[in-house]
Amino acid sequence: MGNFTPISEYGIIGNLETCVLVNTDASIDWGCFPALDSPSVFGAILDADRGGRFSISPVEEYESRQQYLDHTNVIQTTFQTPSGECVVTDFMPVIGESVAEGHPNQAIYRQVTCTDGSVDIDVEFRPRFDYARADTVLETTSGGVRATGGDDRAFLSTTTSMYIEDDVARATYSLDENESDWYVFQYDSHEPMGHSTCKELLDETIEYWREWSHTCEQSECPFDEVGHEHIVRSGLVLKLLSRVDTGSICAAPTTSLPESIGGLRNWDYRFSWIRDSAFTIRALTHLGHTEEAKAYLDRFLDLSRSTDPEDIQPLYGMERQADLSEETLDHLAGYRGSKPVRIGNDAGDQFQLDIYGELVQAIYQLLGTEKGIDTDDWNAVYDIAEYVCRVWDEPDSGIWEPRMQKRQYVYSKVMCWVALDRAISMAELEGFDAPLDRWRERRAEIKETVIERGFDEERGSFTQTFDGETIDATGLLLPLLGFLPMDDDRVQSTIETVRETLATPEGFVYRYKEGGDELPGEEGTFLLCSFWLISVLARAGRVDRAEEIFENVLSCSSSVGLLAEQVDVERGELLGNFPQAFSHIGFINSAIYIVQAEDGRSAFDSVETVVDPYGSGSVTRD
Repeated sequence: MGNFTPISEYGIIGNLETCVLVNTDASIDWGCFPALDSPSVFGAILDADRGGRFSISPVEEYESRQQYLDHTNVIQTTFQTPSGECVVTDFMPVIGESVAEGHPNQAIYRQVTCTDGSVDIDVEFRPRFDYARADTVLETTSGGVRATGGDDRAFLSTTTSMYIEDDVARATYSLDENESDWYVFQYDSHEPMGHSTCKELLDETIEYWREWSHTCEQSECPFDEVGHEHIVRSGLVLKLLSRVDTGSICAAPTTSLPESIGGLRNWDYRFSWIRDSAFTIRALTHLGHTEEAKAYLDRFLDLSRSTDPEDIQPLYGMERQADLSEETLDHLAGYRGSKPVRIGNDAGDQFQLDIYGELVQAIYQLLGTEKGIDTDDWNAVYDIAEYVCRVWDEPDSGIWEPRMQKRQYVYSKVMCWVALDRAISMAELEGFDAPLDRWRERRAEIKETVIERGFDEERGSFTQTFDGETIDATGLLLPLLGFLPMDDDRVQSTIETVRETLATPEGFVYRYKEGGDELPGEEGTFLLCSFWLISVLARAGRVDRAEEIFENVLSCSSSVGLLAEQVDVERGELLGNFPQAFSHIGFINSAIYIVQAEDGRSAFDSVETVVDPYGSGSVTRD
């Protein structure tokens, strides 16, 4: 099985088309080229022996630590050895910016510098193309090492003399204090790089990220008291997970990091999910990244305008491709033996009703903005509302996408209510033509049915499915979506039931327990659900408890502030694909709720109010 690095010991860098993971041994163990959802070139995170890696580390025993340069996506790994200290700096110049003009677009820049004493350095360059399915051939050339495999080619630019053994390029040599070497991995390019050019690109990349990142006078920032630096890091992570040319944001840059070690819950998250849309737009907007928020929204506006509602998929590729056919890579061992390793995601073919509420909610956010809602936008909303009226009572696969028979999921029905509710608001406020009486009747019917069949009086909670008994963390979202007011007894009892049945004493929340899916084994607590609990507690005025859980969850971030999908609270291990966009989005949005609560905006509403968790304001309902 080989040695595997804990997920918490990885950092991430990227260029807005792809990302790579670098561990605390300065080993690049995951990297796909040319795009984030392309086949891997470095895949040791999924198979330490076959997957491929690119490492730079001391020969001697060492202690290491990792950190980002402040407010950047440039990461440094510092090694302390008996004989000295060295630092490996890793970055990727951003595609589409001046920092990358005239140089290889798909490139990883690595600088190793001895900062004290003398350090013997070991370099291992072991690319393995096409998820290690292609036969990789290495050869030394003028200025570096050439790698080929199948239709792929790459070049490692270095002035260091390297030797090749068993299709692995290696070098071992000594660096004295203040000496440096550069290594530049280039996919589909061959350009020897001088040290001065590399240093110039490093400086320009640092400047780019610092100009982009959330900037403020910290003492005046609304996030000052709620994990300010984690907020900044979360924004930088979301930017890394975006694609500059399409505006897509992936759920995570990895595939098949398991939700339970040794289990089957291993999925490919390198795609863009519709349900992430409204949450993401709100998070980016509140951090001041309005251009990214607009680009992401435009992506879904284009989708809504050009696709009939029944043909809209729950997720798409980063280049908006629809075919996400799933296959397994049986030759890879899987992270810590967790198989199968999957690429592609068959959830793209599922019928998921909640996405229509997410789409309409995203468009609804245009109300009151300079962009506004135009006729094309409204036509898309109209078609979705009409479609929801026809299909809302059909079973679907739900937000959690289990691979089993469709069910009548309560959350899916609530999001159908959201689709109609927001569509009605847009028509009322903007004067658009719509069959409002019929839509209002259907909205009322959905609400009545959800309350009648989705609330279990005996358990005192909304359940996962109609007439079911399984408690689901999505019940926490009902007041935040405006489905019921916060002071409704059913809302309050649902919050308490979720806390009693799904939450740990520290406030970490499982998305469900019994009956949620048919896969064997258990999974960890779901960080997004923990942030939902924080949000609803803050909104209910229980700010102290919300802040306490908030700090508990932050303590489970990696050493460089990254969040996974799940946490095994008993072992303190991060689980699932990493870093997880939804976790970082949930973190930002829960921080917003805490800030709002501290500003006195958390009192119970005496009328039914849409408390929009995506930042579009409150609209009072009759």
